[in-house]
Amino acid sequence: MKTLYHGEYFGQTNEIVNLDGLTITDTEYTHPYVDWHYHENAYFTFLLQGNMTEGNKKETYECSAGTLLYHHWEDPHYNIKPDIFTRGFHIEISQRWFDQFDFQKNKAEGSFNIQDPSLKLLIYKIFKENQGKDNAFELAVNQLLLNLFSQFTIHKDKIEKKPIWVNHINEILHESFTEKLSLAELSTMVNIHPIHLSRDFQKYFHCNLGEYLRKLKLNKSLELLTQKTSLTDIAMECGFADQSHFIRCFKENIGVTPLKYRNFLRK
Repeated sequence: MKTLYHGEYFGQTNEIVNLDGLTITDTEYTHPYVDWHYHENAYFTFLLQGNMTEGNKKETYECSAGTLLYHHWEDPHYNIKPDIFTRGFHIEISQRWFDQFDFQKNKAEGSFNIQDPSLKLLIYKIFKENQGKDNAFELAVNQLLLNLFSQFTIHKDKIEKKPIWVNHINEILHESFTEKLSLAELSTMVNIHPIHLSRDFQKYFHCNLGEYLRKLKLNKSLELLTQKTSLTDIAMECGFADQSHFIRCFKENIGVTPLKYRNFLRK
């Protein structure tokens, strides 16, 4: 089985940024099929554009723009790519980085398709920071990455401890985030009291219901921004009140306007 070392990915890597213990790469995937392989370091893959299929020993993921995957070090997987332009943003984390911040990488063993919109927005922010690279760039990336790992491992630790309603409401919100939802309706659908839902939602999702819904809308909008869809149509499709509301929420959470983000993707 092939091993890929520091900064190596299958395809055409157009940018490599080396930080202390981190390697950030922006790669166009050019191989229709990549056989089983693994990487010497742990890393995140964030699919910026296109589609691909990834399989490991436990699961197979159908990945589109906006998919966030985490791979533990030396975790075997394979990839299949259709005949379309596909581009990935990678953050490779060496043992030196884990040691530097006194973080045990075994807290995040295995490979995962990360669905949490809060964690995806943190990766978008790292991608945005990578476009600027001012003198606070490395500090900002480390802070965002530590925040991501902290939330990621807390979420992973709670997987077996959370009540049934947590998965149920998460499925409902992912399927219905563009619709107008009320607390009473959601409480009835998951069969718990509205007070219980209001109180415990924050415990499992690290934000309130309204914030979580906005994050789901923003993640969908970031996927649509890779296409030629107008901002007005994106706002409507994602369930924002109007284009102005969409632009305001986007800038508050990502730090740039939707058009500026779209321009980042064209670089």
